[in-house]
Amino acid sequence: MSRNIIIVASSSFSLPVMFMTILFFVHEVISFPHNNSNPPDLINKTCERCANKSTTLNINFCQTSLQTIPISHLTNLHGLGIVAMELTIKNATSTVSTIENMLIEKDIDLDVFAVARLGDCLQLYREGVTMMLDAIGAFYSQRYRVANLLMTAAMDGASTCDDGFGGGGESPLSKQYYDLIQLSDVALCIIRLASLVSSNN
Repeated sequence: MSRNIIIVASSSFSLPVMFMTILFFVHEVISFPHNNSNPPDLINKTCERCANKSTTLNINFCQTSLQTIPISHLTNLHGLGIVAMELTIKNATSTVSTIENMLIEKDIDLDVFAVARLGDCLQLYREGVTMMLDAIGAFYSQRYRVANLLMTAAMDGASTCDDGFGGGGESPLSKQYYDLIQLSDVALCIIRLASLVSSNN
C-alpha cells in the first residue's frame, strides 16, 4: 500500500500539532500491511545488522532505544523505521527546548560566543525537526530516497551545530548531539533496509 502524505511544519512549529501528527503515524505502525510475519527478535536482528554496517552506531543504544517503545515489539521493519524516526524527532524537539531555556536562563553563564552558537543551533534543530517530520511522511508513503535525503540533511544540521563550538570549547549540547546521531543512524539504516525489501518484493 502506498499513501501520499504531506507533512507541513514551519520553523515555529506547534508542539501539540506536531505530536498529534506523530501519534497518527505511530498508530498506523501496527496496521501497516506487511508480507512477512514479524519475528520476535526483529529489534535485536535489526540493530545487529545496522551496527555491522556502521562504524559509530552503538548496538546497545539501538536495542535499548527501540525496546523501550512497546509498539516496536508488535510491528514489522517498516513500522520499526517509523518508531526510530519518531525517536529522532523527540530528541531534536527536546533539544530545541533545552537551547531555548539556555538562552533565557539568567543564572547560566554564557559568553557572547556561546550565545551566538546556541542561536545558530536553535535554528538548525528547528529546521531539523521540520525535515524529520517530512521524512516520516516520505518513508510512510515508501519514498525511501526522499526520506533518506531529509534525515541526512537533519543530521548534517546537528553536526554543523556541534562543529560550531570547535573554537570555543566543548559544546553544551554534546549529549543531545550524540543521542541524535545514534538515533538518526538507526533510522537511516532501517530506511535503507526497508528500501531493499521493497525492491525485492
